[in-house]
Amino acid sequence: MADPSSYRPRPGEIPDSPGVYKFRDEHRRVIYVGKAKSLRQRLANYFQDLAGLHPRTRTMVTTAASVEWTVVSTEVEALQLEYSWIKEYDPRFNVKYRDDKSYPYLAVTMNEEYPRVQVMRGHKKKGVRYFGPYGHAWAIRDTVDLLLRVFPVRTCSAGVFKNAARTGRPCLLGYIGKCSAPCVGRVSEEEHRELAEEFSDFMAGRTGTYIRRLEKAMTDAAEEMEYERAARLRDDVEALKKAMEKSAVVLADATDADLIAVAEDELEAAVQIFHVRGGRVRGQRGWVTDKVEDVTTAALVEHALQQLYGEETGDSVPKEVLVPALPDPVEPVQQWLTDRRGANVSLRIPQRGDKKSLMETVARNAQQSLILHKTKRASDLTTRSRALEEISEALDLDSAPLRIECYDISHLQGDDVVASMVVFEDGLARKSEYRRFQIKGFEGQDDVRSMHEVITRRFRRYLAEKEKTGEWADGDELRDLKDDEGRPKRFAYPPQLVVVDGGQPQVAAAKRALDELGIDDIAVCGLAKRLEEVWLPTEDDPVVLPRTSEGLYLLQRVRDEAHRFAITYQRAKRAKRFRASPLDDVPGLGETRKQALIKHFGSVKKLRSATIDQICEVPGIGRKTAEAIAVALAQAAPAAPAVNTATGEIMDDMEDGTPETTAGAPGEPVPAGAPDERRGQET
Repeated sequence: MADPSSYRPRPGEIPDSPGVYKFRDEHRRVIYVGKAKSLRQRLANYFQDLAGLHPRTRTMVTTAASVEWTVVSTEVEALQLEYSWIKEYDPRFNVKYRDDKSYPYLAVTMNEEYPRVQVMRGHKKKGVRYFGPYGHAWAIRDTVDLLLRVFPVRTCSAGVFKNAARTGRPCLLGYIGKCSAPCVGRVSEEEHRELAEEFSDFMAGRTGTYIRRLEKAMTDAAEEMEYERAARLRDDVEALKKAMEKSAVVLADATDADLIAVAEDELEAAVQIFHVRGGRVRGQRGWVTDKVEDVTTAALVEHALQQLYGEETGDSVPKEVLVPALPDPVEPVQQWLTDRRGANVSLRIPQRGDKKSLMETVARNAQQSLILHKTKRASDLTTRSRALEEISEALDLDSAPLRIECYDISHLQGDDVVASMVVFEDGLARKSEYRRFQIKGFEGQDDVRSMHEVITRRFRRYLAEKEKTGEWADGDELRDLKDDEGRPKRFAYPPQLVVVDGGQPQVAAAKRALDELGIDDIAVCGLAKRLEEVWLPTEDDPVVLPRTSEGLYLLQRVRDEAHRFAITYQRAKRAKRFRASPLDDVPGLGETRKQALIKHFGSVKKLRSATIDQICEVPGIGRKTAEAIAVALAQAAPAAPAVNTATGEIMDDMEDGTPETTAGAPGEPVPAGAPDERRGQET
C-alpha cells in the first residue's frame, strides 16, 4: 500500500486551469482518470488526511504510485479527453457501465449495392442505418416479417445472393413475395434502393404517409373492381398497423428523445435508457456498474451520457435528452452533445406532463434492474470468493489468486503446435488479455518442451516490460518509454497463480522455466484431466480437491477455457495451411490481385497453363509481376486433386481454385495426401 504523500506534487506545480488527470499504479497502469475545472483544487482533495476520504477514494490513492495531468483550454475538451482515456485505458477505479447484454439492432445496410435488412450487434458501421436497440432479436424478426409484405427488401446473406444470381433462381422469399428479388433482376438497383429508403423512413416513424397511400390505392382498386389487388393492399395496411402496434405512442407530439433514469445504492448503480423516436419507444437498454468511487447521481448521469453518445454522431444523438439530474456544470456536457449531433441538443429534467410520467416508468425499470442484478450477483460474488479462498488454502498461497493465468498446448499429431494463455481476474475471464503462441524452438510433438518454451517466452516478456517501466531503477525516478502511456501491455502484469493443463511433467517444466528466469513469487500448479488432480511442483503426490469444491470448479473452467482457445487457434492455423496457394510465395502480390487473377482465369490450374502475356491482361498485373507469378507456379508442384472419400470420385477445381467442400467431414472430399482429421485427436 503506497503512501499518497510519496508522490504528491510539489506546491505550485499543479496548474489552476481545466484539465484531465491520471493516477497510475506501481506497474505504470492507469487506474483512474478524472477531469476538473481547476486541476489544482481537484487534485488537492486527493492528498488530504486519509481518514477524511471516502473508502473507495482512499483505496484508489493508496493503490496509486504516481499522478500526472494534461491541461486543456475548455471544459468541453476535458470532457472529450476524459472519455477517450477511459475508453483507451479501462481504469479499474472509474465508473464503467457494462451492458447486461449485447443488444440487437435492426440494421439497413445502405452502404451496399443492394441494401440488406438484418439483425446486427456490436459496433456500429459507417453507412448503415440502425433502429433500436431491441430487447430480443425475435422482436426484430417479427417486425421485419410484417413489413416485408409492403417493403420487400433483400434480407439474404451475400453468399445466398450471389448463388441466386449465378443460378438465375431467387430464394423462397422471392417466390412468396417477401423479397423483390434484385438478385435475378426483377427490380433494378435504383428501385430496390428506393424500397430500402421507404423501409427506413417507416421505421424512423414516418408511418402516416405510407398507410394513407396504401389505403388510397386500396380504395382505387376496389372502385375499379380489382378486388384481389384491393385485398392484398388491405392485408398490407393491416400488416403495417400491426407493426406499429408493437411500439405504442408514449409522447403525442412525435418527439425524438432519449430518457435516462438511474437507480443506485451505496455500492452499485443501474441505468435504464428508453429511446423514443416519433413519439414511440423504439428501443430500450440497461447498464449496471460498481460505484468504485464516491460519485453523485449527476456524475453517474454524466458518465452514462459519455458512454451512450461517445461514439455517436448526427441523428444518433436525439434533439432532446431527459435525465433525473443535470451534470455540474451542465453547459460543457450540453455543448459536447451539440457538437456530436451537429445541431442543438436540449439536456434537461422533465417537470410535468407525459415526459415526466414516462421518466417515472424508466425509473421503475432501473429500480427493477438493480434489484434483479443484486439478486443474481450476490450468489456469484459469494461463489467466486469461496472458490478463490479454497484454491488459496489447497495450494498454501499467501493470498487469494486474484489473477490466474492458464496455459495449454495443442497440435495434431505433432503438426501446427500452438499454445494458449487465458487470464481470469477475480474469478472472471478477461478475454482482452488472452494470448496465443506458435511453438518455434523445435518441431514435433513434445508437450513438456512446448510448455517450457511458452512459460519462458511469456515471463521473459514480463521481465522486459518490468525493466522498461523502470521498476528496477535506482531511487524513485522511473524510466518511462515514449510509447508507454499506461495502455494495457501484452505481458506487463504478473499473475499470482500459473495453471498448466497437464500433470507433473508439465508442472515441472513450467516451474523450471520460472526458476531459470529468477522468478520465485508466482505459484504454479497443474490440473490433470484424467482424475482432475491438482499437481504442485514440489510434491510427489497430487492435491485432491472434493468434487463439490468451488475451487476445483473454477480451476476446471480456467483449464477448459485454455483448451478451447488453443484448439480454436490450432484449427485456424491448420485450415490456413490447407488453403495455402503457390501465389502466396510471389513477392508483392497482395490479396486483391490474387483474387483478380483467380477471377480472371477461374482457377490456379488454368492460371498455371497461361502465358506471361495472358497474365499481363489482368488489371494491375505488370510484366515483371507476371514473370514472378509464372516462375512461382512452375516451381510449385501441382496440387493433388480433391477426392470424395465416400465415392472415390475425383473432384475438379472450383472457380476460386479450391475444392468444393472442406476437408474432414464424413463423405466430403479430402485433398489427396492430406492428414484426415478423423484419424487423429487434438491435444
